[in-house]
Amino acid sequence: MMNSGLSFKDAITLAESIITRFEKIEGKPWGAEGALIELTKQVGELSKLIMVHENYYFSDRDKLDKQYEAAAQKIADELADIFYAVIRIAKHYNIDFEKAHLEAREKEDDFLKSKGV
Repeated sequence: MMNSGLSFKDAITLAESIITRFEKIEGKPWGAEGALIELTKQVGELSKLIMVHENYYFSDRDKLDKQYEAAAQKIADELADIFYAVIRIAKHYNIDFEKAHLEAREKEDDFLKSKGV
């Protein structure tokens, strides 16, 4: 198990190192398109799990097919895969994802302060 006490920046660095290792064995370079397709796929997987978990599908669908098991750990795995796909896109465009995240949250914080909250 990896260190769960990683900082946001360390988690990004870890993901980037894993991306670099995968690039050595993948069939072709992913580029932004491949990363976006993967992100879309992962969001779809998350959507399916949440729909099952929130009982949008018939109640025993998960018993008929294991892909519909919607335990919290499976939802967590999909969220982690989405985070990884976003990091991969940021890496492709040489975006400092930590900096972008902090700047976006600062803008939101400033906006909320301007509204008195």
